[in-house]
Amino acid sequence: MSKKIVLTGGGTAGHVTPNMALIPKLRELQYEIAYMGSYDGIEKKLMEDFNIPYFGIATGKFRRYFDPKNFSDPFRVLKGVSEARKYLKEIKPDVVFSKGGFVSVPVVRAAASLGIPCIIHESDMTPGLANKLCIPVAKKVCCNFPETFRMLPESKAVLTGSPIRKELTMGNKEAGYRLCGFDASKPVIMVVGGSLGSAAVNQAVRDVLPELLKDFQVVHLCGKEKMDNLLLTTPGYKQFEYIRSEMKDIFAMADLVISRAGANAISELLALRKPNILIPLPATSSRGDQILNAESFESQGFSIVIDEDDLTNKLLLEKIQELYFNRFSYIEAMTKSNQRDAIGTIIGLIEDAVNQKQ
Repeated sequence: MSKKIVLTGGGTAGHVTPNMALIPKLRELQYEIAYMGSYDGIEKKLMEDFNIPYFGIATGKFRRYFDPKNFSDPFRVLKGVSEARKYLKEIKPDVVFSKGGFVSVPVVRAAASLGIPCIIHESDMTPGLANKLCIPVAKKVCCNFPETFRMLPESKAVLTGSPIRKELTMGNKEAGYRLCGFDASKPVIMVVGGSLGSAAVNQAVRDVLPELLKDFQVVHLCGKEKMDNLLLTTPGYKQFEYIRSEMKDIFAMADLVISRAGANAISELLALRKPNILIPLPATSSRGDQILNAESFESQGFSIVIDEDDLTNKLLLEKIQELYFNRFSYIEAMTKSNQRDAIGTIIGLIEDAVNQKQ
């Protein structure tokens, strides 16, 4: 008897890439897969490569602040629930897996109303509003951090970590060296500021570059239109706006990583056991989730954290030297973590839900 699953999640790449990471294993287990997202969100574009049936539904945003759309969006959400119910009745999935984002709310609520078990995943330490609306009807809630447990119903919470794409674990160090024009004479620092890049992180690294390049080579993923043309020919320093297929090779080559603290980014660092310095997005420009994510990784011995407000040239150089000197203790802590086999753990929960339903 064939098994069917509907994946949902969207709004940002972070709500889609973990779903993408599950697809190869689901296919191996011969699941029929469909995806439900917004009519034209980023999830639709990202799913095009997978040749999976895609069902677009209406979606509205849940805001905690005043906006004229607060009056119209509830009707869009209700329309989304109605569309999701119609599609779910056609597809007849055994289970729904949701990665969150506003588009997932109509899908999860519709599935629950039809008696379809739902497994949801929360990447950040504190559940976002969309997931808060889904938790009451979910069968299991997967999470990245031990601290999240106290915010979830005890019978539903499972510490899984976040699924990362298998190809990231299959990089080639030599290919990374070739791509950057580096060699094995000095260790490599990888700098990454999220998909859009971070002006603060970029500036901090460039300010200490002359000092850094005495001991390290630096590969810098600086974000769209954030390259520094004056540094293009600097030996031992290579900039990219964005990297896709070669990301695995850069990871394989990197000895240390300096990064923002988005949930997916840090899950990749954990899975690949890369000693890291996290510079979380400050609370003034986010809901503060990156700060909490970073604090958790620091307390578990996975990361060194620098607050953006405290960032100075001297502090950054000191912390890089400290991290490199103690790198093996960070690698050891990450090796012991039970948040690293996220795909295996989540697939196990999906299989359990399907077997109980059948």
